[in-house]
Amino acid sequence: MIRQNDPNPFDEEEVNPFSNAATAPGSRSRVPPSASEHLGFNDKYDATVNIPLDTLNDSNKKEKELAAWEVDLKQKEKDWITDIKRREDALSKKGIPTEDKNWPSFFPIIHNDIANEIPVDAQRLQYLAFASWLGIVLCLVFNIIAVTVCWFRGGGVKIFLLAIIYSLLGCPLSYVLWYRPLYRAMRTNSALNFSWFFLVYLIHIGFCIFAAIAPPIVFEGKSLTGILSAIDLFSGHMVVGIFYLIGFALFCLETLLSLWVIQKVYLFFRGMK
Repeated sequence: MIRQNDPNPFDEEEVNPFSNAATAPGSRSRVPPSASEHLGFNDKYDATVNIPLDTLNDSNKKEKELAAWEVDLKQKEKDWITDIKRREDALSKKGIPTEDKNWPSFFPIIHNDIANEIPVDAQRLQYLAFASWLGIVLCLVFNIIAVTVCWFRGGGVKIFLLAIIYSLLGCPLSYVLWYRPLYRAMRTNSALNFSWFFLVYLIHIGFCIFAAIAPPIVFEGKSLTGILSAIDLFSGHMVVGIFYLIGFALFCLETLLSLWVIQKVYLFFRGMK
């Protein structure tokens, strides 16, 4: 006989997980008594998340360490700047000037302070050498202009490229190889710098003489505004010939000024001994 009052073992009891009442003895509850958190899905119920306090403490500790590191770095940077200024002041007091770029004033690219760094008896000679350096710069820049005019008149692009190379190499190398050594020699009375100046300046004078003549060696001499190039161009293009004649005059003036400078520097060097 089947007993109708027997409970069905497959039936699940309705258990309220949110009830605070204790579970009756013998009941089969699927929710453990320790699960007191609110579970929610699709924002229907609030979900409470327990964050360990150790994680928060570690995060705060890292933030404090980063802040302390940033303050220490800024302090080291200030100390570094202060130390550099202190050293510069010490060098200035000892008579050793710092070579900061100060010329030209509107866009400094080189260091040149003759009035404050060169002895009074050598300042005039140093100004002459500086004029010589400006002269070769002017010659090379005008050489580009004249060769560009010749290129537009059918002279070819090769002479224009050579004129650009002469200028890009000649302007900085003349400053580094002979003007700066003379500047240091005048400032420190260094015989080694004087000797280097004489050697390189003779090469400079040779180049000026070569450019003023412009023999037909490289691309018929049209890459330099010398007298031979000017005579050759006068017959076909008078305007180009005039430009080359002006360039020839500039190279001649630079040659004469350079000969005068090397003579004066040599006499000054002999008088030092």
